[in-house]
Amino acid sequence: MRRLPRLLLVACLCLTPLGGAVAATTQNWATLTPMQREALAPLAQQWDGLSDLQKKRLLATTKHYPSLSPEKKQRYQTRLTEWSKLTPEQRDRARQKYKALRKAPPEKREEFKKRATQAAQTDNAASSPVATSK
Repeated sequence: MRRLPRLLLVACLCLTPLGGAVAATTQNWATLTPMQREALAPLAQQWDGLSDLQKKRLLATTKHYPSLSPEKKQRYQTRLTEWSKLTPEQRDRARQKYKALRKAPPEKREEFKKRATQAAQTDNAASSPVATSK
């Protein structure tokens, strides 16, 4: 008879979501750590309106942020800003492309990286002002 209350307690604990796991995905902006706020600063205005799944994914990306160089931190935030401007459909397509690229052989990945780098350089050259001589 004494075991019944213990078993009920264990069963309840097993069936209840862990408080930490739920809190991590339902956090509002004010409850984020300073490091998380720094990393996710481009999303400060949008954060509280994001879904729990989006918050969970974004928080997972901040784990390595403190170890990044200043240049890589800037790159992270620039990409985060660009990502935040995508529609949900565009994000899904990007995730699908990423998954497909991860499954591709190393040669194909290298080829893709070279083309992407060349395209980025072309975009940067086209958008930078050109000095004109008189």
